[in-house]
Amino acid sequence: MHPSVVSQRYTPEDLLAMPDGHRFDLVDGHLVERNMGAESSWIAQQINHRLCNYTETSQHGLVLGPDCGYQIFPDDPNRVRFPDGSFIRSGRLPNDALPRGHIRVVPDLVLEVVSPNDLAWEVDMKVTEYLQASVPLIWVSYPDTRTVSVYRANGKAARLGVGETLSGEDILPGFTCLVADVFPRHPTAPA
Repeated sequence: MHPSVVSQRYTPEDLLAMPDGHRFDLVDGHLVERNMGAESSWIAQQINHRLCNYTETSQHGLVLGPDCGYQIFPDDPNRVRFPDGSFIRSGRLPNDALPRGHIRVVPDLVLEVVSPNDLAWEVDMKVTEYLQASVPLIWVSYPDTRTVSVYRANGKAARLGVGETLSGEDILPGFTCLVADVFPRHPTAPA
């Protein structure tokens, strides 16, 4: 199933004015619905929760959830993406203050969780866009295979399975999490 695309052209400001604007990415002036299932939402929450616990004690920065939009794409300044989670190190936002609208500072980490309705090319496109925007570390979780793909701005990539450990590397020094801990312990029922 392809995400719903509305034909009217929108701006980032229009997206902010919508009561449910966080449910859409803005691509080429069009709203692209972000369809996240319960399992994908739960996985994103598990990772975001662990990141929040880490940042509370380390004071390294801010963890932002799936309602935070990023307007960071140099080739398309009106593009807005809402990753399933993100992290920005302390000192990177002007005056360390969160804006009321979309963030225009490239996050240090982006998290995406593949949902049942996501198409492979769409996930690849998001990863490519984040890398082109110079996001240093990207985690893409795949519930069906219980793996996490790790992409780095330097071009290196890795795929981690349930027996391996996800690391914050130099972005979140000392942060680690077992891949198995972010996936449901019991199989998910079919939709």
